[in-house]
Amino acid sequence: MEKVKKPKRPQQVYTLLIEVGRKAGDGLPKGATGAGLVIYASGVDEAEAVRESVLILKQADLAPLDVTGYGTLQERLDQGHEVPEEERELMARALAENSVIVAQMVPFFGEDRPEPFLH
Repeated sequence: MEKVKKPKRPQQVYTLLIEVGRKAGDGLPKGATGAGLVIYASGVDEAEAVRESVLILKQADLAPLDVTGYGTLQERLDQGHEVPEEERELMARALAENSVIVAQMVPFFGEDRPEPFLH
């Protein structure tokens, strides 16, 4: 019996906003209660991009608490997001390297939870 090969799904890059809490050795500034990270991650789907990103953050001694997905570049454009060239370059790099790129980290202090800057 021949094994049927599944068609290979192409990698895409997803924009994720991941909130992290505090953990010993996390490298966040003194007094910070956590942080928000804008991440560009490659994957065959958003679930894979989330899994890979969370795994890498945990390996970096960060404590992921919540993930919000903003989709692919095309999905963001369809939602009316302005995506500047520097973001597009980071997305292209994530795709070329099949990697997870932390584009921005905004520490939280106290109860204040500012959103990292997404266009």
